[in-house]
Amino acid sequence: MSTERMPLVDSLKALSSQLIVLHHLAFYGPMSDAAHQLMPSLIDWLYNHARAAVQVFLVIGGFLAARGLAPQGESLVVRPHQLIWRRYRRLALPYFFALLVCIVMAALVRPWLADGSVPHSPVLAQLGSHALLLHDVLGHEALSAGVWYVAIDFQLFALFVCILWCSGLLAKRAPHLRSVALWLVGALALASLFHFNRDESWDAWALYFFGAYALGAFAWWASDLQRPSAMLGIVALLTGAALVVDFRERIFVAMVVALLLGTARRTGKLAHWQTPRPLMQLGQMSYSVFLIHFPVCLLINALWQHYLPADPVLGLLGMTFAWGASTLAGSQMYRWIESRVA
Repeated sequence: MSTERMPLVDSLKALSSQLIVLHHLAFYGPMSDAAHQLMPSLIDWLYNHARAAVQVFLVIGGFLAARGLAPQGESLVVRPHQLIWRRYRRLALPYFFALLVCIVMAALVRPWLADGSVPHSPVLAQLGSHALLLHDVLGHEALSAGVWYVAIDFQLFALFVCILWCSGLLAKRAPHLRSVALWLVGALALASLFHFNRDESWDAWALYFFGAYALGAFAWWASDLQRPSAMLGIVALLTGAALVVDFRERIFVAMVVALLLGTARRTGKLAHWQTPRPLMQLGQMSYSVFLIHFPVCLLINALWQHYLPADPVLGLLGMTFAWGASTLAGSQMYRWIESRVA
């Protein structure tokens, strides 16, 4: 798989990870309740809409998976179990570290922070389901905010690898089916967009999110200059039809990001996007920021509630401080944990 950095991708990951931190700051803890009196519109927007930034990561995940596993639309997957294990290890080792920090932090702040955002003490089955990335599937309480995404990312990658592996086997037996991967991914994407993603009972499974992931994959495939530019238009048309049937903000965001990535690659701007170096660095460490921010925010919420009055200005300052501390903690986790795992 190519390791070349793509500044636009790093920029999108940086901005999205920061929006997710701000969403959780608005969603959890007493500081946002106090700050709401001062800036109600902003806090409400972060509370209700900033979570859509997760779609950016889903689309980028599909985009990069297609680049590495089927760059021309033909599967390169030979040993699917090795790829899936490598992905698990890449996701899980930083994730385990962040979970440990969150368990310890929750135990420390529980006497001070009377808030539903503080996870309960874990039991053995809960720890096991988190280790297997099956906590939502088995109905166990999450030990940290946002860990559902790690499980879904792993499911999506494993599903994508299996589709490509099967398509590769078909192509070996029938060479005229070399591009069957595009049809299989497209068919499952349409099933997700028109059915599974409209039913929240599926939200613990990859099928619920596969439409956004596949949009990323098709953004890569459609941006190949050897393919007609109309392919991006077809992607937009089919996604637009799904939105006409049932408008979902998350799918609209995924479509916009996919079209942006596809157009940027097709025009040659993907790798030459003018991105400030600090923003690129934020993008590189976005996964660490995503993982570690919640225990940091728990601690600062607990200290704020224990030592400070419920003042709107202090609440806003506390949220700002927690935002900066989360980014700093993420940078250190990336330096000492994630980058060494990678």
